[in-house]
Amino acid sequence: MSNSNASRFMPLIIAVCVVAGILIGTFYAKHYGGNKLGIINGSSNKLNALLRIIDDQYVDTVNMTDLVEKAMPQILAELDPHSVYIPAQNLEEVNSELEGSFSGVGIQFTIQQDTIHVNNVVAGGPAEKVGVMAGDRIVMVDDSLFVGKGLTNEKAMRHLKGPKGSEVKLGIKRATEKELLDFTIVRGDIPQNTIDAAYMLNDNFGYIMVSKFGRTTHVELLNAIAQLNHQQCKGLIIDLRGNTGGYMEAATRMVNEFLPEGKLIVYTKGRKYPRMEEYANGTGSCQQTPLVVLVNEESASASEIFAGAIQDNDRGTIVGRRSFGKGLVQQPIDFSDGSAIRLTIARYYTPSGRCIQRPYESGQNSKYEMDWITRYEHGEFFYKDSIKLDENLRYSTSLGRPVYGGGGIMPDIFVPQDTTGVTSYLIEVSNKGLILQFSFQYTDRNRAKLNEYKDEESLLEYLKKQGIMEQFIRYASSKGVKRRNLLISKSRQLLERNLYGNIIYNMLGQEEYIRYINQSDATVQKALDILEKGEAFPKAPDDELTTEETDGNGKEKRIAQANSFLEEPAQIFRLAECTIG
Repeated sequence: MSNSNASRFMPLIIAVCVVAGILIGTFYAKHYGGNKLGIINGSSNKLNALLRIIDDQYVDTVNMTDLVEKAMPQILAELDPHSVYIPAQNLEEVNSELEGSFSGVGIQFTIQQDTIHVNNVVAGGPAEKVGVMAGDRIVMVDDSLFVGKGLTNEKAMRHLKGPKGSEVKLGIKRATEKELLDFTIVRGDIPQNTIDAAYMLNDNFGYIMVSKFGRTTHVELLNAIAQLNHQQCKGLIIDLRGNTGGYMEAATRMVNEFLPEGKLIVYTKGRKYPRMEEYANGTGSCQQTPLVVLVNEESASASEIFAGAIQDNDRGTIVGRRSFGKGLVQQPIDFSDGSAIRLTIARYYTPSGRCIQRPYESGQNSKYEMDWITRYEHGEFFYKDSIKLDENLRYSTSLGRPVYGGGGIMPDIFVPQDTTGVTSYLIEVSNKGLILQFSFQYTDRNRAKLNEYKDEESLLEYLKKQGIMEQFIRYASSKGVKRRNLLISKSRQLLERNLYGNIIYNMLGQEEYIRYINQSDATVQKALDILEKGEAFPKAPDDELTTEETDGNGKEKRIAQANSFLEEPAQIFRLAECTIG
């Protein structure tokens, strides 16, 4: 065949080959591949294929975006309890808790009787600048009625927060004014402090409460320490109770203030992440300061890094109850649509080598989250002997004191939860929210008079003369809680503590509230006692062994069991950017 003829028939030959290839491929796909798609050569492709098949062939129209949004949390839940998906609309709120500020109007509020009540106004914030006052009711937002049974904290936050520089118009009812007041507020940056209180408990010892480990925590700590040192502070209590964690970097920087140079703070490792270690650099400002750290079952993650580093290095005494037990490190990963995941990439280990992550079953997150109820039912909050520790997970501090992995930081000194004064009457009025409601309403009615008192001590002295307990009992009775004098007498101390405390909080803020509560807090008082006795620095354990108990090989066993290093309880109440709480 000549070259000219070959060129003329070439397109026809190619077309025939293409058709033949399609027919042969279709034949083998139908007879040997069933309904499998050729692209499915792995699990990830299988997920993508499934979504395409649903979108293409499902009987009804499916909102694929919603389907993916619902599927993401379920997939991550099969990994571990702390790998999570954060939708785009929630990401800013989640991040703002740790970033040190958010953009909003600058008020603290509660919702009472389906209406937003302004509790406090942030000093220097946008709301204060235009004249919003504590006690005001917000009834209109951007010319729309903003009251009713559908009003929730989440809904209120969505409307009051917003981009810096944006405006929101509020309609406010004030008790002293007949007409509705209109305020246009330009949203601005609102500081988000992570240290809730820093003050001297007495002439010698200071107290610092850290609520979370955020971007500004280390700077806040340095400011608090400087403030206390100016008052000749000779020892510190760091309160991490209820602190659910935050940034690892914030925790390691904070620990660095208390450890000598070269001391290991924490190390992390994971399948794709080699071991990384953090050491104290010797620049800490409190390396010799006597230290007591308070923890409880709500202290988690970064809190446990701090407590574990102090405990394992025998740098201070840990007081309270066993911590939460979270030893997993999450890496933030953002998606282009503004959503993100927090994916567990590593485990962290305290200096002695223990991982304090408590056991979990993949896909059983609800069981994991309710573990604190199991602890409560087993009596762990009340009796140290109810806590069973695994001898196979026993480690030693630098002085040889026994510590344990596998489920939280065990305190050196156990202080049980106080149940003195708890009665069915107290439980009923608490569960119905009557203590909070009465406290707010009392504050609201008497705000002008209460404003005369500028500190916790003077306000408390005034409140004790006002017959508040009797007023509350009548209020509770009007809400259907029968007066029961015997039970009220037994619970009187706790009732008064809560009523006075809430009113102090409403008028003077969180630090003055904490000052008041700490006066009768058994854990704080135990910590203060340790400092006053000069016992904050742990001592090496007695290494005496006994041959009364031996195993089959005649090896000696220690007399002490899992919790032998605990004293008797007081009978009172990421890698840089990784987040771990």
